[in-house]
Amino acid sequence: MDECNKSAIARRFRGFLPVVVDVETGGFDPQQHALLEIAASIIHMDDDGLLVPAPTLSCHVLPFIGAEIDPRALAFNGIDPDHPFRDAVPEREALTHILTPIRNAVKASGCNRAILVGHNAAFDLGFIKAAVERTNFKRSPFHAFSVFDTVSLAGLAYGQTVLAQAAQAAGLGWKSSEAHTAIYDVEQTARLFCGIVNRWRELAPNRPWETAQSP
Repeated sequence: MDECNKSAIARRFRGFLPVVVDVETGGFDPQQHALLEIAASIIHMDDDGLLVPAPTLSCHVLPFIGAEIDPRALAFNGIDPDHPFRDAVPEREALTHILTPIRNAVKASGCNRAILVGHNAAFDLGFIKAAVERTNFKRSPFHAFSVFDTVSLAGLAYGQTVLAQAAQAAGLGWKSSEAHTAIYDVEQTARLFCGIVNRWRELAPNRPWETAQSP
């Protein structure tokens, strides 16, 4: 697509569409531990050039066959994988529910790929990639290794690297009772990311992304 005809958000991030993702899991190893929750918020740009998060996509996920679950992880995130009202679905169905709208948004925005935004983003991307591989899910929209990590951005902007503290420093507040659910964490991360990028837009004197040409 000709550079001048690309959408504003495609020009802003060199053809990448930011999508905030949070996963809740049964441990730290994406190959062995269960993926239990996924939430995602596609980032849009309004008519004033400001980033805004879209309504959250979310899904509870059934552990894959043979998955391990560390009790310490469940104590941390408060998930009961066997709760009768969890309405969890298999990984393949969960990926379809989350990734298909992202793929559609990438196309609609004139972007080339989605780029995962997360707090400790490599962790979330690792679990998404492992689930995609296990289920043979075709055409994941995400870049294979590039991410935007709000740990780094919040450390730069606020001197905080823990999500709860960064959110409070940004004036977003924090509800400990809702933390460590994929929906709450992804919504707070999305607000944090948009706030930092929008603030930089106000402060950057030249806005080089508005005139830069993609290679």
